[in-house]
Amino acid sequence: MHKATHYWPFHQGSRLPLLLQVRWLGQFTDGLFQSSLASFVLFSPERQPNAVAAALAFTIVLLPYSLVGPYAGVFLDRFSRQKIVQIANIFRAIDLLAIAFIIKSGLTGVALTLLVLVAFGINRLILAGLSAGLPLVVKKSELIAANALAVTGGTIGVVLGGGAGIGLKKILDHSQKSDFSSATIILLAAVLYFVSAAVAHRLRHREIGPTDHDIAAKNRGWREMQEGFHILRKHNDALRGILATSVQRGGLTALTLMGLLLERNTYHPANSPDAGLSGFALALGIAGVGIGIGSLITPIFVERIGRHRWIRTMMIGSIPFILIFILLQQQWSLILAAFFVGLCGQAVKVTNDALVQSKIDDEYRGRVFAFYDVSVNSAIISGALIAAIVLPASGKSLLLPFLICAAFLVTSTVLLRGVRFPPRQ
Repeated sequence: MHKATHYWPFHQGSRLPLLLQVRWLGQFTDGLFQSSLASFVLFSPERQPNAVAAALAFTIVLLPYSLVGPYAGVFLDRFSRQKIVQIANIFRAIDLLAIAFIIKSGLTGVALTLLVLVAFGINRLILAGLSAGLPLVVKKSELIAANALAVTGGTIGVVLGGGAGIGLKKILDHSQKSDFSSATIILLAAVLYFVSAAVAHRLRHREIGPTDHDIAAKNRGWREMQEGFHILRKHNDALRGILATSVQRGGLTALTLMGLLLERNTYHPANSPDAGLSGFALALGIAGVGIGIGSLITPIFVERIGRHRWIRTMMIGSIPFILIFILLQQQWSLILAAFFVGLCGQAVKVTNDALVQSKIDDEYRGRVFAFYDVSVNSAIISGALIAAIVLPASGKSLLLPFLICAAFLVTSTVLLRGVRFPPRQ
């Protein structure tokens, strides 16, 4: 008989709340930073974004981590993850101090690009470390609920941080220049990253791993990630879940770029970037609500129908609402699609994170999550580049959402076919 998988992960002496504090505070700050950066680059009157520019922004931000991610996995399996998370937060805070100075000067050149690359690369390292360490602070039976809290709380934190950043910028813009407002918010984000580092210091040295093991450090970088891939091949369902999550994130990225261009250049006057930013923020906020609901219902349905069937169902669950958006392409249908894509996507992510954590031993978990991150990042970049090829500057397109629906349908019916998974236990 299948046992319940959603036991409440909080109990006396639990260290999960401390790990969640580090993650949620960091991701709230991510939202604050990213909204300010978006306001500076994409929603300023003098800068008119198009699909290619937006896609290149995604690619520039994510591609470098896809190259260094395998090496991050080595560190996460060799050295204290607590210390890595703490030092990375400090380094990220210092990086944002430099970004704030450059933005205050109104510059958008190579220096800003490189510093943003560093900030996002460090962010992925921190999240991979916290995900790899989560199974060490909860029981195996608590993984679904713990991931629902960690992943969803973090994602909602990004949305809330983004909203706070947008609100603060509107307030500051009344008395300051736009670039100064953006720089001030990024300076606040730097302070909060220092606070996140202080919270991480409260975790014990090896509390989130890695555990002691006798695996010799013979290989490095890509070879170690290949080891992680070979380990995943022994756990076919976890590997297919990672690939499905990657496809979903790639489709979500393409839809996000489409929504950004529609809000910026079609639903609102092109000379009114604040209205476009507010509309885009509303869509993200509604998507955040969907994300929260997706996490709340996931433990219930995983218990009833199993992880694999739930992932398969959620991969196609958003398709009807994307089709409604295709037919109408109005602002309300965009928001409706954002809600259900967020809900279904989060259900896939939460379920698969717990699946990977439960199947992979701790000594390999850092490498596996590095592979996971590289797979997702590569899909995000692919989704952004496909959107750049397909989308006009207005953002209106029938082809792109149809391609996304097709990818989701094929993933659910072919990659996640029930016969490819082991029987439910």
